[in-house]
Amino acid sequence: MTEEPIDASPAAPVAEAWAALRAGPRRLVPEREVLRVSALLAADGPEDPLLPARHAVLAWAERRCGGNLPQRAWRGDGFEYIASGRTTLGARLETEQVDIWALRGDDPDKGVAQRTWTTEVVLGRQTGAAAHLGLRLLVASPEEEPDFEPAVPGLLRQIAKQPGLLADGRQLSAAPWRITSDADLARLIALLESPTRRLPVFLASGDERAADPDQPMIDVAMLARTMLGLAHVVVVPARLTYGLSDAFGRLRSCYHGAVRAYLPGFDSAADPYRHPLILPETHQRDPAGTLAGLRRLAAKESLRRLRLGADVLAFAAVRRAALEFAQAAAAPSRSGTAEQLEDARQRIAALQAELDQKQAEAEQYFTLAQQEEERAQAAEAQLHHARQRIAQLEAMLAARGEPAAEEELPKAWEELADWCDRMLIGRLVLAPAARRGIKKALFRDHRLAARCLAWLAGECRNRRLRGGGAVANLPLLPGIENAPCGADSFRFDFQGRSLTADWHIKNGGNTREPRRCLRIYYAWDEATQQIVVAEMPAHRRTGAS
Repeated sequence: MTEEPIDASPAAPVAEAWAALRAGPRRLVPEREVLRVSALLAADGPEDPLLPARHAVLAWAERRCGGNLPQRAWRGDGFEYIASGRTTLGARLETEQVDIWALRGDDPDKGVAQRTWTTEVVLGRQTGAAAHLGLRLLVASPEEEPDFEPAVPGLLRQIAKQPGLLADGRQLSAAPWRITSDADLARLIALLESPTRRLPVFLASGDERAADPDQPMIDVAMLARTMLGLAHVVVVPARLTYGLSDAFGRLRSCYHGAVRAYLPGFDSAADPYRHPLILPETHQRDPAGTLAGLRRLAAKESLRRLRLGADVLAFAAVRRAALEFAQAAAAPSRSGTAEQLEDARQRIAALQAELDQKQAEAEQYFTLAQQEEERAQAAEAQLHHARQRIAQLEAMLAARGEPAAEEELPKAWEELADWCDRMLIGRLVLAPAARRGIKKALFRDHRLAARCLAWLAGECRNRRLRGGGAVANLPLLPGIENAPCGADSFRFDFQGRSLTADWHIKNGGNTREPRRCLRIYYAWDEATQQIVVAEMPAHRRTGAS
Protein backbone atom coordinates (compact mmCIF):
# COMPACT_ATOMS: atom_id res chain seq x y z
CA MET A 1 0.00 0.00 0.00
CA THR A 2 1.48 3.32 -1.07
CA GLU A 3 1.02 6.42 0.96
CA GLU A 4 -0.62 9.45 -0.56
CA PRO A 5 1.95 12.17 -1.26
CA ILE A 6 1.87 15.01 1.20
CA ASP A 7 0.97 18.38 -0.30
CA ALA A 8 3.77 20.65 0.85
CA SER A 9 2.08 23.80 -0.41
CA PRO A 10 0.82 26.17 2.30
CA ALA A 11 -2.80 25.87 3.30
CA ALA A 12 -5.23 28.44 1.98
CA PRO A 13 -5.39 31.38 4.41
CA VAL A 14 -8.49 31.94 6.46
CA ALA A 15 -9.06 35.14 4.49
CA GLU A 16 -9.81 33.11 1.35
CA ALA A 17 -12.45 31.08 3.14
CA TRP A 18 -13.93 34.26 4.56
CA ALA A 19 -14.02 35.83 1.09
CA ALA A 20 -15.85 32.77 -0.22
CA LEU A 21 -18.46 33.09 2.51
CA ARG A 22 -18.95 36.80 1.83
CA ALA A 23 -19.48 36.05 -1.84
CA GLY A 24 -22.55 33.99 -0.97
CA PRO A 25 -26.19 34.66 -1.82
CA ARG A 26 -26.49 37.75 0.38
CA ARG A 27 -23.90 39.67 -1.62
CA LEU A 28 -23.73 38.66 -5.26
CA VAL A 29 -21.86 41.57 -6.83
CA PRO A 30 -19.59 44.31 -5.44
CA GLU A 31 -20.95 47.84 -5.17
CA ARG A 32 -18.74 50.80 -6.08
CA GLU A 33 -19.34 54.48 -5.47
CA VAL A 34 -19.16 56.52 -8.68
CA LEU A 35 -19.65 60.14 -7.58
CA ARG A 36 -20.89 62.49 -4.86
CA VAL A 37 -22.70 65.83 -5.07
CA SER A 38 -23.13 68.36 -2.29
CA ALA A 39 -25.09 71.60 -2.84
CA LEU A 40 -27.42 74.04 -1.15
CA LEU A 41 -31.06 74.35 -2.16
CA ALA A 42 -31.95 77.86 -3.35
CA ALA A 43 -34.78 79.64 -1.57
CA ASP A 44 -35.99 82.73 -3.44
CA GLY A 45 -39.44 82.97 -1.90
CA PRO A 46 -41.35 81.94 1.21
CA GLU A 47 -41.87 78.35 0.03
CA ASP A 48 -39.77 75.69 1.74
CA PRO A 49 -37.29 74.48 -0.93
CA LEU A 50 -37.31 70.99 0.57
CA LEU A 51 -40.86 70.40 -0.71
CA PRO A 52 -40.31 70.90 -4.48
CA ALA A 53 -36.94 69.16 -4.25
CA ARG A 54 -38.50 66.11 -2.57
CA HIS A 55 -41.33 66.05 -5.12
CA ALA A 56 -38.79 66.13 -7.98
CA VAL A 57 -36.89 63.19 -6.47
CA LEU A 58 -40.05 61.13 -5.97
CA ALA A 59 -41.32 61.86 -9.48
CA TRP A 60 -37.96 60.80 -10.91
CA ALA A 61 -37.92 57.62 -8.77
CA GLU A 62 -41.51 56.67 -9.70
CA ARG A 63 -40.64 56.76 -13.40
CA ARG A 64 -37.99 54.10 -12.72
CA CYS A 65 -39.51 51.87 -10.06
CA GLY A 66 -41.98 50.06 -12.32
CA GLY A 67 -45.14 51.17 -10.50
CA ASN A 68 -46.70 53.79 -8.24
CA LEU A 69 -44.98 54.78 -5.02
CA PRO A 70 -47.17 54.55 -1.88
CA GLN A 71 -48.88 57.61 -0.45
CA ARG A 72 -46.51 57.48 2.52
CA ALA A 73 -43.73 58.44 0.14
CA TRP A 74 -45.56 61.53 -1.15
CA ARG A 75 -46.33 62.60 2.43
CA GLY A 76 -42.60 62.62 3.11
CA ASP A 77 -42.62 59.58 5.42
CA GLY A 78 -40.39 56.52 5.33
CA PHE A 79 -41.50 53.77 2.93
CA GLU A 80 -40.52 50.61 1.07
CA TYR A 81 -41.42 49.76 -2.52
CA ILE A 82 -40.19 46.34 -3.59
CA ALA A 83 -40.15 45.44 -7.27
CA SER A 84 -38.08 43.02 -9.33
CA GLY A 85 -34.60 44.56 -9.35
CA ARG A 86 -36.03 48.02 -8.65
CA THR A 87 -36.26 48.39 -4.88
CA THR A 88 -36.99 51.95 -3.71
CA LEU A 89 -36.67 52.93 -0.07
CA GLY A 90 -37.37 56.14 1.84
CA ALA A 91 -36.52 57.35 5.34
CA ARG A 92 -37.46 60.43 7.38
CA LEU A 93 -35.81 61.76 10.53
CA GLU A 94 -37.52 64.79 12.01
CA THR A 95 -36.62 66.32 15.37
CA GLU A 96 -36.63 69.81 16.86
CA GLN A 97 -33.11 70.35 15.49
CA VAL A 98 -33.09 68.62 12.08
CA ASP A 99 -35.39 67.52 9.29
CA ILE A 100 -33.79 64.89 7.03
CA TRP A 101 -35.46 62.93 4.24
CA ALA A 102 -33.60 60.31 2.21
CA LEU A 103 -34.31 58.03 -0.75
CA ARG A 104 -32.44 55.08 -2.24
CA GLY A 105 -33.48 53.66 -5.60
CA ASP A 106 -32.11 50.81 -7.71
CA ASP A 107 -32.24 50.85 -11.51
CA PRO A 108 -30.94 47.91 -13.59
CA ASP A 109 -28.69 48.88 -16.49
CA LYS A 110 -30.53 48.55 -19.78
CA GLY A 111 -27.48 47.38 -21.71
CA VAL A 112 -25.27 45.39 -19.31
CA ALA A 113 -26.55 42.27 -17.54
CA GLN A 114 -26.22 42.20 -13.71
CA ARG A 115 -25.19 45.85 -13.59
CA THR A 116 -27.41 47.94 -11.31
CA TRP A 117 -27.26 51.67 -10.69
CA THR A 118 -28.20 52.96 -7.25
CA THR A 119 -28.96 56.58 -6.49
CA GLU A 120 -29.07 57.91 -2.94
CA VAL A 121 -30.47 61.39 -2.28
CA VAL A 122 -30.56 63.10 1.11
CA LEU A 123 -32.43 66.39 1.60
CA GLY A 124 -32.18 68.08 4.96
CA ARG A 125 -31.84 71.17 7.06
CA GLN A 126 -30.73 72.11 10.53
CA THR A 127 -32.68 74.73 12.42
CA GLY A 128 -31.61 78.18 11.23
CA ALA A 129 -29.48 76.85 8.36
CA ALA A 130 -29.97 76.60 4.60
CA ALA A 131 -31.50 73.46 3.11
CA HIS A 132 -28.94 71.02 1.71
CA LEU A 133 -28.85 68.28 -0.92
CA GLY A 134 -26.46 65.35 -0.91
CA LEU A 135 -26.37 62.75 -3.66
CA ARG A 136 -24.42 59.54 -4.24
CA LEU A 137 -24.36 57.41 -7.37
CA LEU A 138 -23.25 53.79 -6.97
CA VAL A 139 -22.95 50.87 -9.35
CA ALA A 140 -23.11 47.15 -8.56
CA SER A 141 -21.58 44.92 -11.21
CA PRO A 142 -19.70 41.61 -11.44
CA GLU A 143 -17.31 43.24 -13.97
CA GLU A 144 -13.71 43.56 -12.83
CA GLU A 145 -13.48 47.12 -14.18
CA PRO A 146 -16.91 48.45 -15.25
CA ASP A 147 -16.56 50.57 -18.39
CA PHE A 148 -18.76 53.66 -18.36
CA GLU A 149 -18.54 57.45 -18.41
CA PRO A 150 -19.79 59.04 -15.17
CA ALA A 151 -22.82 61.33 -15.35
CA VAL A 152 -25.09 62.77 -12.69
CA PRO A 153 -28.71 61.50 -12.50
CA GLY A 154 -31.27 63.54 -14.40
CA LEU A 155 -33.11 64.48 -11.20
CA LEU A 156 -30.37 67.06 -10.47
CA ARG A 157 -31.27 68.99 -13.61
CA GLN A 158 -34.89 69.16 -12.48
CA ILE A 159 -33.93 70.37 -8.99
CA ALA A 160 -31.51 72.91 -10.51
CA LYS A 161 -34.54 74.46 -12.25
CA GLN A 162 -36.87 74.30 -9.25
CA PRO A 163 -36.09 75.19 -6.49
CA GLY A 164 -32.46 75.69 -7.64
CA LEU A 165 -28.99 74.58 -6.52
CA LEU A 166 -26.04 76.59 -5.23
CA ALA A 167 -22.35 75.67 -4.90
CA ASP A 168 -19.27 77.85 -4.47
CA GLY A 169 -21.58 80.85 -4.26
CA ARG A 170 -22.91 80.26 -7.80
CA GLN A 171 -26.29 79.13 -9.11
CA LEU A 172 -25.79 75.75 -10.73
CA SER A 173 -27.09 75.19 -14.24
CA ALA A 174 -27.13 72.42 -16.81
CA ALA A 175 -25.82 74.94 -19.36
CA PRO A 176 -22.22 76.21 -19.52
CA TRP A 177 -21.31 79.64 -18.16
CA ARG A 178 -20.34 81.77 -21.14
CA ILE A 179 -18.03 84.70 -20.36
CA THR A 180 -19.08 87.70 -22.44
CA SER A 181 -17.56 90.75 -20.74
CA ASP A 182 -14.67 91.98 -18.61
CA ALA A 183 -17.02 91.94 -15.61
CA ASP A 184 -17.77 88.25 -16.23
CA LEU A 185 -14.05 87.58 -16.56
CA ALA A 186 -13.37 89.29 -13.24
CA ARG A 187 -15.99 87.08 -11.56
CA LEU A 188 -14.43 83.99 -13.16
CA ILE A 189 -10.93 84.94 -11.93
CA ALA A 190 -12.32 85.46 -8.42
CA LEU A 191 -13.96 82.01 -8.57
CA LEU A 192 -10.76 80.34 -9.79
CA GLU A 193 -8.72 81.87 -6.95
CA SER A 194 -11.34 81.41 -4.23
CA PRO A 195 -9.80 79.43 -1.33
CA THR A 196 -13.24 78.03 -0.47
CA ARG A 197 -14.00 76.67 -3.95
CA ARG A 198 -14.82 72.94 -3.84
CA LEU A 199 -15.70 72.12 -7.46
CA PRO A 200 -13.28 71.94 -10.39
CA VAL A 201 -13.66 74.54 -13.14
CA PHE A 202 -13.52 73.08 -16.66
CA LEU A 203 -12.58 76.03 -18.86
CA ALA A 204 -12.89 75.77 -22.65
CA SER A 205 -11.28 78.59 -24.62
CA GLY A 206 -12.02 79.96 -28.05
CA ASP A 207 -9.35 80.21 -30.73
CA GLU A 208 -8.82 83.50 -32.58
CA ARG A 209 -7.48 81.51 -35.54
CA ALA A 210 -10.80 79.64 -35.96
CA ALA A 211 -13.79 80.69 -38.07
CA ASP A 212 -15.76 81.44 -34.87
CA PRO A 213 -13.30 82.52 -32.13
CA ASP A 214 -16.10 82.73 -29.56
CA GLN A 215 -16.88 79.02 -29.66
CA PRO A 216 -14.96 76.24 -27.88
CA MET A 217 -13.72 73.13 -29.65
CA ILE A 218 -15.48 70.59 -27.39
CA ASP A 219 -19.12 69.79 -26.66
CA VAL A 220 -19.55 72.02 -23.60
CA ALA A 221 -23.34 71.60 -23.61
CA MET A 222 -23.06 67.85 -23.03
CA LEU A 223 -20.27 68.32 -20.50
CA ALA A 224 -22.27 70.85 -18.46
CA ARG A 225 -25.38 68.66 -18.54
CA THR A 226 -23.60 65.52 -17.30
CA MET A 227 -21.34 67.32 -14.77
CA LEU A 228 -24.00 69.43 -13.05
CA GLY A 229 -22.95 69.69 -9.40
CA LEU A 230 -19.56 68.08 -10.10
CA ALA A 231 -17.82 70.90 -11.98
CA HIS A 232 -18.34 74.43 -13.26
CA VAL A 233 -18.16 74.38 -17.08
CA VAL A 234 -17.04 77.74 -18.48
CA VAL A 235 -16.53 79.06 -22.02
CA VAL A 236 -14.10 81.96 -22.56
CA PRO A 237 -14.01 83.54 -26.05
CA ALA A 238 -10.60 84.13 -27.62
CA ARG A 239 -10.68 87.90 -27.14
CA LEU A 240 -10.95 87.51 -23.34
CA THR A 241 -8.36 84.75 -22.82
CA TYR A 242 -5.64 87.43 -22.61
CA GLY A 243 -7.17 88.47 -19.30
CA LEU A 244 -6.45 85.00 -17.92
CA SER A 245 -2.81 85.28 -19.01
CA ASP A 246 -2.53 88.72 -17.40
CA ALA A 247 -3.93 87.37 -14.14
CA PHE A 248 -2.10 84.04 -13.90
CA GLY A 249 0.70 84.05 -16.50
CA ARG A 250 0.77 82.07 -19.73
CA LEU A 251 1.68 78.76 -18.08
CA ARG A 252 -1.48 78.86 -15.96
CA SER A 253 -3.73 80.33 -18.64
CA CYS A 254 -5.91 78.68 -21.27
CA TYR A 255 -6.09 79.93 -24.87
CA HIS A 256 -5.94 78.95 -28.58
CA GLY A 257 -8.83 76.49 -28.16
CA ALA A 258 -7.29 74.58 -25.26
CA VAL A 259 -9.27 73.13 -22.34
CA ARG A 260 -8.07 73.30 -18.74
CA ALA A 261 -9.23 71.75 -15.47
CA TYR A 262 -8.65 74.25 -12.67
CA LEU A 263 -8.86 72.14 -9.52
CA PRO A 264 -9.69 73.59 -6.08
CA GLY A 265 -6.69 75.27 -4.46
CA PHE A 266 -5.61 77.09 -7.62
CA ASP A 267 -4.13 80.58 -7.51
CA SER A 268 -1.61 82.66 -9.43
CA ALA A 269 1.26 80.91 -7.60
CA ALA A 270 -0.03 77.36 -8.11
CA ASP A 271 2.00 74.65 -9.79
CA PRO A 272 0.60 74.76 -13.36
CA TYR A 273 1.16 71.04 -13.87
CA ARG A 274 -1.34 70.17 -11.12
CA HIS A 275 -4.15 71.66 -13.20
CA PRO A 276 -4.40 69.57 -16.38
CA LEU A 277 -4.20 71.38 -19.72
CA ILE A 278 -5.56 69.67 -22.85
CA LEU A 279 -4.18 71.18 -26.04
CA PRO A 280 -6.51 71.67 -29.05
CA GLU A 281 -4.68 69.16 -31.22
CA THR A 282 -5.26 66.54 -28.52
CA HIS A 283 -9.04 66.88 -28.34
CA GLN A 284 -9.29 67.38 -32.10
CA ARG A 285 -7.80 63.90 -32.52
CA ASP A 286 -10.07 62.35 -29.89
CA PRO A 287 -12.94 64.63 -28.81
CA ALA A 288 -14.82 61.79 -27.11
CA GLY A 289 -11.70 60.84 -25.15
CA THR A 290 -11.28 64.42 -23.91
CA LEU A 291 -14.86 64.57 -22.64
CA ALA A 292 -14.63 61.13 -21.04
CA GLY A 293 -11.40 62.08 -19.28
CA LEU A 294 -12.91 65.27 -17.85
CA ARG A 295 -15.99 63.40 -16.64
CA ARG A 296 -13.88 60.78 -14.89
CA LEU A 297 -11.73 63.49 -13.33
CA ALA A 298 -14.76 65.33 -11.91
CA ALA A 299 -16.27 62.13 -10.49
CA LYS A 300 -12.98 61.09 -8.91
CA GLU A 301 -12.46 64.56 -7.41
CA SER A 302 -15.94 64.41 -5.85
CA LEU A 303 -15.07 61.15 -4.07
CA ARG A 304 -11.75 62.57 -2.91
CA ARG A 305 -12.93 65.95 -1.66
CA LEU A 306 -16.44 65.34 -0.25
CA ARG A 307 -16.40 63.49 3.06
CA LEU A 308 -18.98 60.80 3.61
CA GLY A 309 -20.81 61.41 6.87
CA ALA A 310 -20.05 65.15 6.80
CA ASP A 311 -20.56 66.66 3.33
CA VAL A 312 -22.74 63.79 2.08
CA LEU A 313 -24.80 61.34 4.16
CA ALA A 314 -25.28 57.69 3.26
CA PHE A 315 -28.87 56.42 3.07
CA ALA A 316 -28.11 53.50 5.41
CA ALA A 317 -26.95 55.88 8.15
CA VAL A 318 -30.08 58.06 7.82
CA ARG A 319 -32.40 55.05 7.83
CA ARG A 320 -30.76 53.53 10.89
CA ALA A 321 -30.94 56.83 12.80
CA ALA A 322 -34.59 57.32 11.80
CA LEU A 323 -35.46 53.79 12.91
CA GLU A 324 -33.72 54.17 16.28
CA PHE A 325 -35.41 57.52 16.90
CA ALA A 326 -38.86 56.16 16.00
CA GLN A 327 -38.43 53.06 18.16
CA ALA A 328 -37.21 55.10 21.12
CA ALA A 329 -40.25 57.37 20.83
CA ALA A 330 -42.61 54.37 20.65
CA ALA A 331 -40.89 52.27 23.34
CA PRO A 332 -43.39 52.97 26.19
CA SER A 333 -46.30 51.64 24.12
CA ARG A 334 -44.46 48.57 22.73
CA SER A 335 -43.99 46.32 25.71
CA GLY A 336 -44.96 42.99 24.10
CA THR A 337 -42.30 40.36 23.34
CA ALA A 338 -43.28 40.09 19.68
CA GLU A 339 -43.11 43.85 19.22
CA GLN A 340 -39.72 44.07 20.90
CA LEU A 341 -38.41 41.23 18.72
CA GLU A 342 -39.65 43.02 15.60
CA ASP A 343 -37.93 46.23 16.71
CA ALA A 344 -34.70 44.31 17.31
CA ARG A 345 -34.98 42.62 13.90
CA GLN A 346 -35.38 45.96 12.17
CA ARG A 347 -32.40 47.45 14.02
CA ILE A 348 -30.23 44.43 13.14
CA ALA A 349 -31.24 44.64 9.48
CA ALA A 350 -30.44 48.35 9.40
CA LEU A 351 -27.08 47.80 11.07
CA GLN A 352 -26.28 44.96 8.66
CA ALA A 353 -27.08 47.17 5.66
CA GLU A 354 -24.85 49.92 7.05
CA LEU A 355 -22.06 47.44 7.78
CA ASP A 356 -22.22 46.08 4.23
CA GLN A 357 -22.01 49.59 2.87
CA LYS A 358 -19.04 50.47 5.07
CA GLN A 359 -17.24 47.31 3.96
CA ALA A 360 -17.85 48.15 0.30
CA GLU A 361 -16.55 51.69 0.85
CA ALA A 362 -13.42 50.41 2.57
CA GLU A 363 -12.71 48.00 -0.27
CA GLN A 364 -13.20 50.75 -2.85
CA TYR A 365 -10.89 53.14 -0.98
CA PHE A 366 -8.25 50.41 -0.76
CA THR A 367 -8.48 49.82 -4.51
CA LEU A 368 -8.23 53.55 -5.23
CA ALA A 369 -5.21 53.83 -2.95
CA GLN A 370 -3.51 50.95 -4.79
CA GLN A 371 -4.19 52.63 -8.14
CA GLU A 372 -2.79 55.94 -6.89
CA GLU A 373 0.31 54.22 -5.55
CA GLU A 374 0.90 52.49 -8.88
CA ARG A 375 0.42 55.79 -10.71
CA ALA A 376 2.84 57.56 -8.36
CA GLN A 377 5.46 54.83 -8.79
CA ALA A 378 5.17 55.05 -12.58
CA ALA A 379 5.44 58.85 -12.45
CA GLU A 380 8.50 58.66 -10.21
CA ALA A 381 10.17 56.21 -12.60
CA GLN A 382 9.44 58.47 -15.57
CA LEU A 383 10.75 61.48 -13.64
CA HIS A 384 13.94 59.61 -12.77
CA HIS A 385 14.57 58.73 -16.42
CA ALA A 386 13.77 62.30 -17.46
CA ARG A 387 16.29 63.67 -14.97
CA GLN A 388 18.93 61.31 -16.31
CA ARG A 389 18.21 62.44 -19.86
CA ILE A 390 18.34 66.10 -18.82
CA ALA A 391 21.70 65.49 -17.14
CA GLN A 392 23.03 63.90 -20.34
CA LEU A 393 21.87 66.84 -22.44
CA GLU A 394 23.32 69.34 -19.97
CA ALA A 395 26.67 67.53 -20.08
CA MET A 396 26.63 67.65 -23.88
CA LEU A 397 25.94 71.40 -23.84
CA ALA A 398 28.67 71.98 -21.27
CA ALA A 399 31.15 69.99 -23.37
CA ARG A 400 30.39 72.25 -26.32
CA GLY A 401 30.92 75.32 -24.14
CA GLU A 402 27.56 76.86 -25.04
CA PRO A 403 26.68 79.68 -22.58
CA ALA A 404 23.14 80.59 -21.66
CA ALA A 405 21.73 83.14 -24.07
CA GLU A 406 21.15 86.59 -22.61
CA GLU A 407 17.83 86.94 -24.42
CA GLU A 408 16.48 83.91 -22.53
CA LEU A 409 16.21 85.96 -19.32
CA PRO A 410 12.72 87.19 -18.42
CA LYS A 411 11.81 90.73 -19.39
CA ALA A 412 9.89 91.58 -16.20
CA TRP A 413 9.08 90.26 -12.73
CA GLU A 414 5.71 89.09 -14.07
CA GLU A 415 7.52 86.63 -16.36
CA LEU A 416 10.01 85.28 -13.82
CA ALA A 417 7.90 82.44 -12.33
CA ASP A 418 6.90 81.17 -15.77
CA TRP A 419 10.53 81.48 -16.91
CA CYS A 420 11.61 79.27 -13.99
CA ASP A 421 8.96 76.68 -14.78
CA ARG A 422 10.01 76.60 -18.42
CA MET A 423 13.80 77.04 -18.34
CA LEU A 424 14.82 75.52 -15.00
CA ILE A 425 12.39 72.60 -14.81
CA GLY A 426 13.83 69.50 -13.14
CA ARG A 427 16.67 71.53 -11.59
CA LEU A 428 15.00 74.29 -9.58
CA VAL A 429 11.46 74.80 -8.37
CA LEU A 430 9.74 77.70 -6.63
CA ALA A 431 7.77 77.05 -3.44
CA PRO A 432 4.40 78.87 -3.12
CA ALA A 433 5.85 81.56 -0.81
CA ALA A 434 8.56 82.33 -3.37
CA ARG A 435 5.95 82.64 -6.11
CA ARG A 436 3.94 85.06 -3.99
CA GLY A 437 7.07 87.07 -3.25
CA ILE A 438 7.88 87.36 -6.95
CA LYS A 439 4.37 88.56 -7.67
CA LYS A 440 4.74 91.53 -5.28
CA ALA A 441 8.51 92.08 -5.72
CA LEU A 442 9.95 95.58 -5.16
CA PHE A 443 13.59 94.75 -5.89
CA ARG A 444 14.72 96.81 -8.88
CA ASP A 445 16.70 94.27 -10.94
CA HIS A 446 14.64 91.25 -11.98
CA ARG A 447 17.35 90.15 -14.44
CA LEU A 448 19.88 89.91 -11.61
CA ALA A 449 17.45 87.73 -9.65
CA ALA A 450 17.01 85.52 -12.74
CA ARG A 451 20.80 85.13 -13.13
CA CYS A 452 21.04 84.05 -9.49
CA LEU A 453 18.32 81.44 -10.00
CA ALA A 454 20.09 80.19 -13.13
CA TRP A 455 23.31 79.83 -11.08
CA LEU A 456 21.43 77.82 -8.44
CA ALA A 457 19.93 75.53 -11.09
CA GLY A 458 23.30 75.14 -12.80
CA GLU A 459 26.59 75.52 -10.93
CA CYS A 460 25.18 75.12 -7.40
CA ARG A 461 23.12 72.03 -8.27
CA ASN A 462 26.01 70.46 -10.17
CA ARG A 463 28.29 70.86 -7.17
CA ARG A 464 25.66 69.25 -4.96
CA LEU A 465 25.36 66.31 -7.34
CA ARG A 466 29.08 65.82 -7.87
CA GLY A 467 30.15 66.77 -4.36
CA GLY A 468 32.87 69.00 -5.78
CA GLY A 469 33.79 72.36 -4.29
CA ALA A 470 32.42 74.41 -1.42
CA VAL A 471 29.62 76.92 -2.01
CA ALA A 472 29.84 78.82 1.30
CA ASN A 473 30.51 82.53 0.83
CA LEU A 474 31.05 81.94 -2.86
CA PRO A 475 30.84 85.08 -5.03
CA LEU A 476 28.44 84.75 -7.96
CA LEU A 477 28.51 88.23 -9.47
CA PRO A 478 29.96 91.53 -8.27
CA GLY A 479 28.33 92.23 -4.90
CA ILE A 480 26.40 88.91 -4.87
CA GLU A 481 27.37 85.85 -2.82
CA ASN A 482 25.99 82.49 -1.73
CA ALA A 483 26.11 81.88 2.02
CA PRO A 484 24.64 79.72 4.79
CA CYS A 485 21.60 81.17 6.57
CA GLY A 486 23.01 80.35 10.00
CA ALA A 487 20.57 81.36 12.74
CA ASP A 488 18.10 82.54 10.07
CA SER A 489 17.51 78.97 8.79
CA PHE A 490 13.86 77.95 8.81
CA ARG A 491 11.69 74.96 7.94
CA PHE A 492 8.94 75.01 5.34
CA ASP A 493 6.54 72.51 3.79
CA PHE A 494 6.84 71.59 0.14
CA GLN A 495 4.76 68.94 -1.65
CA GLY A 496 3.90 67.14 1.59
CA ARG A 497 7.48 67.13 2.97
CA SER A 498 9.31 69.37 5.42
CA LEU A 499 12.54 70.98 4.16
CA THR A 500 15.05 73.36 5.78
CA ALA A 501 16.02 76.56 3.99
CA ASP A 502 19.59 76.80 5.29
CA TRP A 503 21.23 78.68 2.38
CA HIS A 504 20.59 82.02 0.72
CA ILE A 505 21.90 84.27 -2.00
CA LYS A 506 22.36 87.87 -0.89
CA ASN A 507 23.77 91.14 -2.10
CA GLY A 508 26.34 93.12 -0.11
CA GLY A 509 25.70 95.78 2.47
CA ASN A 510 23.39 95.78 5.44
CA THR A 511 20.46 97.49 3.79
CA ARG A 512 17.07 95.81 3.98
CA GLU A 513 15.33 98.39 1.86
CA PRO A 514 13.20 96.19 -0.49
CA ARG A 515 14.22 97.98 -3.69
CA ARG A 516 17.93 97.36 -3.05
CA CYS A 517 18.01 94.22 -0.87
CA LEU A 518 18.08 90.81 -2.58
CA ARG A 519 17.63 87.55 -0.67
CA ILE A 520 16.92 84.13 -2.19
CA TYR A 521 16.39 81.48 0.54
CA TYR A 522 16.61 77.89 -0.64
CA ALA A 523 17.02 74.24 0.31
CA TRP A 524 18.54 71.21 -1.38
CA ASP A 525 15.95 68.47 -1.85
CA GLU A 526 17.76 65.15 -1.88
CA ALA A 527 14.62 63.23 -2.84
CA THR A 528 14.12 65.10 -6.14
CA GLN A 529 17.74 66.30 -6.50
CA GLN A 530 16.77 69.87 -7.19
CA ILE A 531 16.97 73.29 -5.57
CA VAL A 532 13.76 74.41 -3.84
CA VAL A 533 13.50 78.19 -3.46
CA ALA A 534 11.56 78.82 -0.26
CA GLU A 535 11.27 82.64 -0.33
CA MET A 536 12.48 85.58 -2.45
CA PRO A 537 13.39 88.34 -3.32
CA ALA A 538 13.10 90.36 -0.09
CA HIS A 539 14.81 89.89 3.27
CA ARG A 540 12.79 87.46 5.36
CA ARG A 541 11.08 89.03 8.34
CA THR A 542 11.68 87.14 11.60
CA GLY A 543 11.15 87.81 15.28
CA ALA A 544 14.62 89.33 15.41
CA SER A 545 14.19 91.53 12.35
